[in-house]
Amino acid sequence: MSGAVRLTLQQWWQARDAARAVRYQVFCVEQKIPVELEWDDKDESSRHCLAFAASGECVGTGRLLPDGHIGRMAVLADWRGQGVGGAMLETLIDCARELGHPSVVLNSQADAVEFYLAHGFAPEGEPYQEAGIPHLTMRRVL
Repeated sequence: MSGAVRLTLQQWWQARDAARAVRYQVFCVEQKIPVELEWDDKDESSRHCLAFAASGECVGTGRLLPDGHIGRMAVLADWRGQGVGGAMLETLIDCARELGHPSVVLNSQADAVEFYLAHGFAPEGEPYQEAGIPHLTMRRVL
């Protein structure tokens, strides 16, 4: 990972502003997902991993739902390919393991499947569409 990126696990009330800014940029602006599809009622009960650059800017976020589902993984464009997403993913996996989950599951966008395969996830089921984007359910046994 290039530069010093600090990872934190936070509750939604702590993570909200930073996580929303990254998710809005990645999902709503870049991927053109409607805002009303991005925000749901699952943030409040989730643990959120945030990645902060040395400057203090939040450059990535992801969440772990109480049921062991990982989602809303997003890294700002300038920080992709530098290990930020992988570090956040492993932090969320460690959190799930500490909470006693036997596995974690996620809904990968089709273009991110290789990333998740490299982190020990295996595909489940058939591809499907979510918010107009092809997805595949993937699971990693812990």
